[in-house]
Amino acid sequence: MVQHKPTLLSRFVWWLLRHLYRWKGFTLENHPPRLKKFILVGAPHTSNWDFIYFAGAVQEVGIKPRFIGKHTLFKWPMERFMLDMGGMPINRASPQGYVKSVIKAIEESDEIALVIAPEGTRSSDGRWKSGFYHIASGAGIPIVPAWLDAETGRAGFGEPIIPSRDFREDLGHLAAFYQRAMPDCERFEVLAAQVAELPEKGDD
Repeated sequence: MVQHKPTLLSRFVWWLLRHLYRWKGFTLENHPPRLKKFILVGAPHTSNWDFIYFAGAVQEVGIKPRFIGKHTLFKWPMERFMLDMGGMPINRASPQGYVKSVIKAIEESDEIALVIAPEGTRSSDGRWKSGFYHIASGAGIPIVPAWLDAETGRAGFGEPIIPSRDFREDLGHLAAFYQRAMPDCERFEVLAAQVAELPEKGDD
């Protein structure tokens, strides 16, 4: 990842994110397993504050998160800052494809905790995009679910899920985990309904 000393700006931003998280009084229910490489999926994504809370939470447990960024953002004068913050420049128009580009970057890393919000945007109704799964499956790394309840100030992590290449089954396990963690969250009811709509493995 970053081979040089992080810039003063990036160190200040990480310090600020951690202190905002503590100032809001969030409580972590548990810590994630120690893994060298994994996809960290975070949900629900309902507010711009989600990133701040999540960034603080991962720092509390000693994770150095990486995130996917558009390659054009990694140019002077922002390149050093973006890399120091954990950015992974990916050209979405690459001939080898977006997913394969991310997989290649994972394979070239000794350790990586790649954070992905599977809902995509705050305006999502709760349905998940499948990109995170194809990346984890292609790279052969586990998926660790993380949740954050902004209303109650609680957050936590689930056990890692090794992709079985059966998206419906694995997404079902993730949906069940999130429903247990936040039983009153309507978005996870939508996620469970999405699972039910998916064809079973082997179906046309």
